[in-house]
Amino acid sequence: MAHGMTLENKLITADVVEVREFPNMARQYNVSSVPQTVINQMIEFTGAIPEDQFLEKVMQVGYEDPEAAQNGV
Repeated sequence: MAHGMTLENKLITADVVEVREFPNMARQYNVSSVPQTVINQMIEFTGAIPEDQFLEKVMQVGYEDPEAAQNGV
């Protein structure tokens, strides 16, 4: 679902990590089951959820323009 969102909005990026290949990252995020989703280091949830709930979690994070943040705006 996250990858589908990247196709719709250029401000969204998504990565998939195979925890067996990256055990340090799995420990960092305390992965106990999959899928585990982390959004901007702010929101985490485990398991598959309906698209409307997924979108709600993405929207909870909000948006910060990276260029404005760099320029102190």
